[in-house]
Amino acid sequence: MASNRHLGRIISLQSLYEHEFRSRAGDSTAEIDTIVAKNIEPYAKALGDTEFVRDLTRGVLAEVEKLDEELQPLAPEWPISTIAAIDRNILRIGLFELTRRSEQVPPKVVINEAVELAKAFGADNSSKFVNGVLGTAFRNIGGEEGAHAESEQQERESQPESDKKPTKRAKKSPERAEPEPAVEEPTGISEPAGEPEDSGSDSDQAV
Repeated sequence: MASNRHLGRIISLQSLYEHEFRSRAGDSTAEIDTIVAKNIEPYAKALGDTEFVRDLTRGVLAEVEKLDEELQPLAPEWPISTIAAIDRNILRIGLFELTRRSEQVPPKVVINEAVELAKAFGADNSSKFVNGVLGTAFRNIGGEEGAHAESEQQERESQPESDKKPTKRAKKSPERAEPEPAVEEPTGISEPAGEPEDSGSDSDQAV
């Protein structure tokens, strides 16, 4: 059976979000392998390669502190702790795949997949923020300017709503306005509604 890696990333995001939420709430029973197994079970047949989810989730969690350190300079106005938990975990997954799995997954697929996760589970403008941060990360490791998953016009659209504004802004380039992240913590993440439609990235092939 072919691997459905788009669904796999959704389950990984669910699992990382749940683990972080429960751990911060002081739940000592929050164990990542148990959480992943629970989230995989309803979709195992559609998923195919369950080991992909386990490997991705464990890998991100094992390096979460290092990933956060690497993410911070990419969005210097926004401390990692103030970014919404969904966006934070999407960025961790994306950066992990860009920098630790670059030989397995094409960078443009990584960014596209992260943007799709942000559109599905984040705030209205989360996808622009995720796209901007991961696009910068890719350029910093020698990638092309054209790696952004969304167009210049989309990135110039209105800034996302936010209850907290930074006290000081860096100067913006006249060509591209850097979108802001959502800062409200979501109350939960919806589970995937059965087997998703084919997104064209199940096999992680760049288009």
